[in-house]
Amino acid sequence: MLLAVIMILIVLIIYLFWQQPSLGKLPSGKRLENIRQSVNFKEGSFRNLSETAMMADNGNVLKVIKEIYFKKHTDVTPHYTLPFVKEPLTAIPDTAPAITWFGHSSYLLQWNDTNILVDPVFSERASPVSYIGSKAFDGSNVFSVDDLPAIDILLITHDHYDHLDYNVIRKLRNRVPLFIMPLGVGAHLEYWGVAPHKIKELDWWQGMEAGQGIHITATPARHFSGRSFKRNRTLWTSYVLTTGNYKWFIGGDSGYDSHFSVIGAKYGPFDLAILETGQYNEMWPHIHMFPEETVQAALDLKAKALLPVHWAKFALSVHPWYEPADRVVRRAKERGLPIITPLIGEKTVLKAPVASRAWWDHY
Repeated sequence: MLLAVIMILIVLIIYLFWQQPSLGKLPSGKRLENIRQSVNFKEGSFRNLSETAMMADNGNVLKVIKEIYFKKHTDVTPHYTLPFVKEPLTAIPDTAPAITWFGHSSYLLQWNDTNILVDPVFSERASPVSYIGSKAFDGSNVFSVDDLPAIDILLITHDHYDHLDYNVIRKLRNRVPLFIMPLGVGAHLEYWGVAPHKIKELDWWQGMEAGQGIHITATPARHFSGRSFKRNRTLWTSYVLTTGNYKWFIGGDSGYDSHFSVIGAKYGPFDLAILETGQYNEMWPHIHMFPEETVQAALDLKAKALLPVHWAKFALSVHPWYEPADRVVRRAKERGLPIITPLIGEKTVLKAPVASRAWWDHY
């Protein structure tokens, strides 16, 4: 009888866990019909342009769990508060675009009285719940939704927890007029209370005018999606963002592949490429780039400068937290590529490539 009660409680706890709204909703109805029309959707799931294994031959889920949770790795998280800058975000430069990085892959683009917020994650953990998952480093979590100016466009690259924050969307759902995202991701936002007319989903190579002289095109990435056990029911993407005479590449998450060269040939050169450079591992080499690959991707894109992101907030792999910056800066210098490495919260006005400074070296 006791065993039966315990089993019932376990089943009940699991059931209640999977009812949490933060898990989102899978596409259905008209949204699912649109997905089925995509050439990138085959046999019930989205596919990368190249065959992409989630794990290398030497990797498996049990090995990953052992590596992350049971081995003691040095400096995976900082042992101090990261330096940051916290100034009002309301001032928009008149002469050139500006970017403010909030750590990991969240940042604010400002140009011509327009505020574009990308992959905002301000919760303490990259997780569906507040008590499990990687916790934000001290100093990387100083900004919140309340610090943001009026947002004109909220841009989402894919639906993973470190890029799509349920709590942020709930707080901004009535304050943002336009949410742009890849196919299928709108199901999550509509479930969380965003009005359907505010949601615009894009397939790869599909573009749209977003007002204020801004044009946005969704372009391929090499990654995956999913907020539960069902993967790849929504698309993942990168973006080409044109603002006046300035052109950005917003990379989202992606392993290295030939799509960077294709995008560079079609849309380059870019004034700035914003590319992931952290949370890599030899067990998953195809879905995240190593720092040296990040530099090569920027060169493939014909970028005039690189801003490395996807680091300095969450420990989602086992490398030292500062290693991505060390490696990407070293390779960029070797290849003659200008690189921007601002402090968290530091506004960078992009009048010209800004020299990097190794602020992480002093701690």
